[in-house]
Amino acid sequence: MALPVILAGAGAMGRAWLAAIAADPAVELAGVVDLDLDAARRAAPGLPVGADVVALAGQTGARAVVDVTVPEAHHPVTTAALLAGLPVLGEKPAADTLTRALSLCAAAEASGQLFMVSQSRRWNPHLFRLRAMTRSLGGVVSAGTDFFRAPRFGGFRERMAQPLLTDMAIHAFDAARFVLAAEPVAVTCRTWNPAWSWYAGDACAAAVFEMTGGARYVYHGSWCAPGAETSWNGTWRVNAEHGTATWDGDHAPDGPPVDEPESPYDGIAGALRVFVTALGTGDRPMGEIHENIPSLAMVEAAVRSSERDRPVLIDEVLGDAYAQALAEEQHPAVRAALTSWPSVRAALALG
Repeated sequence: MALPVILAGAGAMGRAWLAAIAADPAVELAGVVDLDLDAARRAAPGLPVGADVVALAGQTGARAVVDVTVPEAHHPVTTAALLAGLPVLGEKPAADTLTRALSLCAAAEASGQLFMVSQSRRWNPHLFRLRAMTRSLGGVVSAGTDFFRAPRFGGFRERMAQPLLTDMAIHAFDAARFVLAAEPVAVTCRTWNPAWSWYAGDACAAAVFEMTGGARYVYHGSWCAPGAETSWNGTWRVNAEHGTATWDGDHAPDGPPVDEPESPYDGIAGALRVFVTALGTGDRPMGEIHENIPSLAMVEAAVRSSERDRPVLIDEVLGDAYAQALAEEQHPAVRAALTSWPSVRAALALG
């Protein structure tokens, strides 16, 4: 029997998710939530619509939520759904701040419900092949992603303080953790905005991350770079003890031959299928909120490094975010879950 789901958010990404839901026989759309009810009706003619996720789920019998709202709405929408007993598949970032993402970790614990973040590019079969090649090359010295595009989205992205880092670079940061099988330790980052940029905030960034195991991951990108644009996945190079692997972001990577199965999933359709499967098996999927937090921590640490003109430890931003989460949390069960953590690293199983 198909899983009835509520889609929260009827914007551009909401329409992409509508197509993914319609194409997957394991799910069915029960209704659409948006503050703009007319937009919700246009997105799903004939289906129930509303402005409140929990209320519409109760009305329709939906048993899960796909949260595709703007980043600032992720925390209230997802928290309400989780605490109402509804598992959530959410668009990245998990929340608009690391503090609120830690609150969502605790809300998932308090509710016992799955909250999975759709880092859709993690499911790219070529990325799985690049990871296998990287493992075969021995000790990694460095890995890097170049990302250069010139999209004109309009809307909230063009008003963000750090549009490239907070809305796009998180894909590459998350993929780097996956490819290197390593976690971030520290970062040095600079961001800037050229005179011709159509973004209010910094649309260019260069960051160097120290990763566990000693490798360095280097990200260099721009969202106002017309001309020779890269893939939306960027272009990648991994330098290691026994050779090199490269990926243009669109086609199969180049490197040593490997004999490992590729991901059977891809993109947001893959994330949706993994989410539904995890609900059936109880297994923890990639992108589960605790596992996803370090990717958002990389973003926040990179932003802080640029703002303060110094290297920043990942543990610094995790610790500050945890202290703020404790100070701000109002829900008793969520606060109790936060208080129970021996440390943020222990809660996230980072060792």
